Amino acid sequence: MSCCAAGAETVLEIERSAQGLPSSEELWLTSRALDGGLRQTDLSVPGIHCGACITTIEAALKTRPEVERARINLSSRRVSIVWKEDVAGQRTDPRELARAIRERGYETHLFAPGEEEGDTLLKQLVRAVAVAGFASTNIMLLSVSVWSGADAATRDLFHWISALIAAPTLIYAGRFFYASAWNALKHGRTNMDVPIALAITLSYGISLYETITHGTHAWFDGTVMLLFFLLIGRTLDHMMRGRARSAISSLARLSPRGAMVVDTDGSREYRPVDEIKPGERLAIAAGERISVDGRILVGSSDLDRSIVNGESAPSPVHVGDTVEAGPPNLTGPLTIEATAPARDSLPAAIMGLMEAAEGGRARYRRIADRAAQYYSPAVHLLAFLSFVGWMFVDGDFHHAMLVAVAVLIITCPCALGLAVPVVQVIAAGRLFQNGVMVKDGSAMERLAEIDTVLFDKTGTLTSGEPRLVNGAEIKPNVLAKAAGLAVHSRHPLAIAIHDAAAIASVLAGDIREIPGAGIEAVTADGVYRLGSRAFACGDAGEASGQSEAILSLDGRELACFRFEDRLRPLAHESVESLTRMGFATGILSGDREPVVAALAGRLGITRWRSELSPRGKVDECAAAAEGGHRVLMVGDGINDAPALRAAHVSMAPATAADVGRQAADFVFLHQGLSAVPMAIDTSRRAGRLIRQNFALAIGYNVIAVPIAIMGYATPLIAAVAMSTSSVIVVANALRLRAGNRKAATAMAERQAPTALDAIGSAS
Repeated sequence: MSCCAAGAETVLEIERSAQGLPSSEELWLTSRALDGGLRQTDLSVPGIHCGACITTIEAALKTRPEVERARINLSSRRVSIVWKEDVAGQRTDPRELARAIRERGYETHLFAPGEEEGDTLLKQLVRAVAVAGFASTNIMLLSVSVWSGADAATRDLFHWISALIAAPTLIYAGRFFYASAWNALKHGRTNMDVPIALAITLSYGISLYETITHGTHAWFDGTVMLLFFLLIGRTLDHMMRGRARSAISSLARLSPRGAMVVDTDGSREYRPVDEIKPGERLAIAAGERISVDGRILVGSSDLDRSIVNGESAPSPVHVGDTVEAGPPNLTGPLTIEATAPARDSLPAAIMGLMEAAEGGRARYRRIADRAAQYYSPAVHLLAFLSFVGWMFVDGDFHHAMLVAVAVLIITCPCALGLAVPVVQVIAAGRLFQNGVMVKDGSAMERLAEIDTVLFDKTGTLTSGEPRLVNGAEIKPNVLAKAAGLAVHSRHPLAIAIHDAAAIASVLAGDIREIPGAGIEAVTADGVYRLGSRAFACGDAGEASGQSEAILSLDGRELACFRFEDRLRPLAHESVESLTRMGFATGILSGDREPVVAALAGRLGITRWRSELSPRGKVDECAAAAEGGHRVLMVGDGINDAPALRAAHVSMAPATAADVGRQAADFVFLHQGLSAVPMAIDTSRRAGRLIRQNFALAIGYNVIAVPIAIMGYATPLIAAVAMSTSSVIVVANALRLRAGNRKAATAMAERQAPTALDAIGSAS
């Protein structure tokens, strides 16, 4: 809820045993050499969790003359520093970089790809919310008796019981705010947790004083209630940020851990992937993943290159072909020569693209974070001026202190903090009822802003399962012979042929599958071949908009089997709905141009791009953004993950690769694409409610703060007012659930903008 410099993670840092700084030798060995006498070091800083943290660390690094530039990733808590090897003839000590960050109050150690903090903090926050909620309920029950006119002895007894309940609650549940505030003050900074910690402490202290002096009023209920609402917002914020970190970790787990290195004498040794150097030969067995980028020296096979181009059909590779790290080797053993180290491999590049895109989005959020940093001094100044003013007016220290505490409590940003997450939670529930999961709380805001929808092809607009389309044109006995060959392969096209045949002929003879080519059967009738045209007939032929397989006998074509990828259910209707709603649509695919053009024609999409790499898709999203458009990217493959992160907002089907699902802001569970317009409609309504909530929260402060300053609000009234503003915000958000469910296609039609100008037409 509050945007603090150290945040709730400070508790974990305090509970950890103190870790020493990495040694200079470690930092030199783990740094990456760049051009121009520069090196890059990646440090993990677990305490980073908001824009204020980023600003603080950047300011610390800017004071170092050896620092060329620094980039901070919010989700992975990673600080990438580019520094000069020497300054004014002096060799740089990279340990000073880590020390500069630690001096600002942040624990620092070497970054390990894929490292995660786990769910420890989330469990702590949930337990704290439960404790605060339980204590708040019980104290409120005691307060009702006091408000009802209990006698003095009963009132004092209930106040003491409330004090005994509130004290351990503040210590246990409030430790997140206390630790964060202390860490900031200890290092000469302030944050939004400082006034929160001060408000709940002073409120409890004054209430305890009133109890000791047999005062009529105590405000333990308001103190604990305030803490309860603040913890709810902190927990929601942590959950959303935790989900954002999972995509890069999933991709890191997907990367191979090692490979079998073939020495010059023919011996083999398994080595971790980080120890493999360019020029070394690697043995890749069928079923293993390619460990590093390389070139094939021996063998041929089929690779599942969906990580590269997003296509489900295996890609044949032969001697001399280049291969990227990551794709599984499906059919035959390969010997490759490494051409790049693991840190420069395709998975590493994709992770870099995802982190860079996320970092850009974090910088976009810094405007609000930097505005929030003025909140703490403003609240302190306001409370102090209220105290001084009332001391000057009536000289009553007790009354002046009550007014100052009331100002601190009434200005707590609870309603403002709930304005966004409560709508997001309700909207997320409605989306889930319609088969859409929200992976990022801010995604609905961004989805409401889009004007362009870009689709991947295979697995997104289509099902990724080829279907034989001309089976009726082929003689049954020929189809049966093809099915008899196809049964010996797990290639998607072979499976489609076998599924389409009513019966499969049993071919007697020597049958073998040739990786990257097809299936061959040497029989008494001759040599049957089923596969590519070049393999079956020795003729490459012309490219068409459909996949095809040829059955031949002794090089003579018997049949040409043509396939098409099934459209995802409601794909055509969803594209039409998006067009009517005023959105420009396009296709970004790694598939061949004729195939993409044919699909675009079927769906009525005029703008598309084919044969794109992961970087190419990111560039297209960036080009659209530079043209002033806000893009929704819908994709499913590992190769789509960088584009999913780079786009303004993203969606993926539940059938997508793990990395694709993790990188996306939304995941739709149903087969149909109708989830896309439905999610847009819900997000737009949620956006309207969020703006209304902000207006309500600001209006509350405009009215309530002057009342507190004038002395008309006790700490209890301040806490009740703050909580009431939160309840109003929540009630307004509930209108999203109670409102009529409008169909996305019933939204007001408007003139479609000229989006995708930056993408252009491939036709």
